[in-house]
Amino acid sequence: MADPNAAQRSNRITAPQPAAPSPRSRLGLSGKLLALTLLFVMVAEVLIYVPSIANYRMNWLSDRLAAAHTAALVLDAAPSGMVPEELARQILDSVGARAVAMKMGQQRRMLAAYDMPPTIHREIDMRDMRWFTAIRGAFEAMSDPPDSVMLVIGPAPRGGEFLEVILDNAPLQKAMFRFSWNILLLSLIISVITAALVYLSLHYLFVRPMRRITANMMAFRADPENPGRVLVASRRADEIGTTERELAGMQRDLASMLHQKNRLAALGLAVSKINHDLRNLLASAQLVSDQLVGLSDPKVQRFAPKLVRALERAIAFCQSTLSYGRVQEPAPDRKLISLEALVEEVRETLGLAGESTIGWIAAIERGIEVDADHEQLFRVLLNLVRNALQALTARVPNDPVRDQIRVTGRREGAVIVIEVSDTGPGLAPKAREHLFEAVQGSTRTGGGGLGLAIAAELVRLHGGEISVVDGTIGATFRFTIPDRTVDLETQRDKRARA
Repeated sequence: MADPNAAQRSNRITAPQPAAPSPRSRLGLSGKLLALTLLFVMVAEVLIYVPSIANYRMNWLSDRLAAAHTAALVLDAAPSGMVPEELARQILDSVGARAVAMKMGQQRRMLAAYDMPPTIHREIDMRDMRWFTAIRGAFEAMSDPPDSVMLVIGPAPRGGEFLEVILDNAPLQKAMFRFSWNILLLSLIISVITAALVYLSLHYLFVRPMRRITANMMAFRADPENPGRVLVASRRADEIGTTERELAGMQRDLASMLHQKNRLAALGLAVSKINHDLRNLLASAQLVSDQLVGLSDPKVQRFAPKLVRALERAIAFCQSTLSYGRVQEPAPDRKLISLEALVEEVRETLGLAGESTIGWIAAIERGIEVDADHEQLFRVLLNLVRNALQALTARVPNDPVRDQIRVTGRREGAVIVIEVSDTGPGLAPKAREHLFEAVQGSTRTGGGGLGLAIAAELVRLHGGEISVVDGTIGATFRFTIPDRTVDLETQRDKRARA
């Protein structure tokens, strides 16, 4: 047994099933941020350490030269340069040197010395030390053997040319390693504290909002028609807040579009069900109207052709009921038609001829003809005038002086300009946003929202434009129908054949 709801379910727009979530990375965005922060802080500390260790070595050597400078003054002041060996050794121990010598003029004098090394591994001139030489020397001092000896040259006291001090490398090397270890510990502490602060800040400002947005997108994808799945944007004024607001707007628009499409699908299904029966009823009514044409009553002879014409038009509309649902209107069969007669036909169809509570004004240029499809232009005018009529009849009682519909037509060069206006309440701002869109462009409560969309499509098929005229009483719609472009070669061929 067939399911009666199967057709309706087949017309519903179903959301795509969410893809299976991919396995989470072992190191998420927060972990990557933490690792990168640690790495960058350590790189910064290395860049700071290199000049720091070079400066530390320079200061250490400068301190030894300063002590040797003082020792040189004491040793040089001794009578005849004779200093007891025990005192000289104590002075050298206070300096941390093996020997102290000073050059004065052409004479090079050994002020004090003990346990002289056989060779000197490094010679360091502190009088003119460049930064790259200092950095290279620092790493050389750390890599030299602990038992190596260096000769340090610096300025001499009492007019001497220079002062020479022989020092062991082991004390300097030990001090530099201790300084490096302290720098390493300090760098680790700074890195951990900085990384923790950066991690918490980025997690709060970026990671957590991104997880919230991602979770909402997954939930919305699973059920896009559920208004409860639309993201509730925060009040943040930064890029994250802008992203949330734009995503929420996009979700609302998508949900509305899906709702409208489902509504159109349901409407098409309902119309298809009644189309067959309605067409049969109209065909039966047409048979009755054909019999009325044969009666000799003057009133019947007056109104019967109009009734027949209305029934024929209704049957034709019924045959093409679903054409708009297929987004396919036939190309216009354009001919020169009298605009004044067409407007009067619309008036009679809507029952505005004769006595009416709605005023009617037709200001059409005399003798003007429009190059258009008669039935399609009739539908355009019928939809626009019907909307105006519905807007005016909504406020009762009606007054023909106050409640009026005005149709104007004029030629501007090769274009026919037609306006349909009323003195009603006008268009609501919300209706203006989607005025010529199907379903969304309804200008009244309970309206289907198709009339203006159909009118706009038919006008565009003629190469024209339709718009709302601002600054008028009530609502005014203006549309244009341009003349067809004439192919001169084709016309000449036709005339030649004629």
